Amino acid sequence: MKLENIVDELSLDVKTCMEGLGNEVTGVYVSDLLSDVMANSKDGNIWITLQIHLNIVAVAGLKNLAGIIIVGSRQLQEETLKKAEAEKVTIMTTPLQAFEAAGRLYQLFK
Repeated sequence: MKLENIVDELSLDVKTCMEGLGNEVTGVYVSDLLSDVMANSKDGNIWITLQIHLNIVAVAGLKNLAGIIIVGSRQLQEETLKKAEAEKVTIMTTPLQAFEAAGRLYQLFK
């Protein structure tokens, strides 16, 4: 499934790297612990988190994630947005909480 399909289905607000919407999503990983994401996420996963700081961009790039969904309408730091654009990491936001976002994505991948 393409990232753009997920954006449409969940009505996500794309904050960075629109060109990443063509990325193929291989699965979903939900965690707020950076070391957990680094150890257990897979190439092409979309990551659901409430973290908004700069380090999420580094983790997404390191793991070659398809994108990051920030839940709960959290506002990203400007430096995070700039770094994501520079590193070509697609970040999206949603008012949904992690549980609901994960549930809706589960239904899409079923």
